[in-house]
Amino acid sequence: MVISISLVLLLLLLAVIFLRNGGLKVSHAIVCVLLGFLLASTRMAPTIHEGITATANVVSGLHP
Repeated sequence: MVISISLVLLLLLLAVIFLRNGGLKVSHAIVCVLLGFLLASTRMAPTIHEGITATANVVSGLHP
């Protein structure tokens, strides 16, 4: 749960930065949000969630 909230905040921060710099238009952001909602209702959602969790576990296990 903590990882998904952190990931959501990171993606939100990146979206705000891209919107302010002109690299992301509002229409593109809306399309991405709608795609996310549609992906969440498909059979791919558990696979995507497992992939994000596995990646977070690998990243948290790295020690510089």
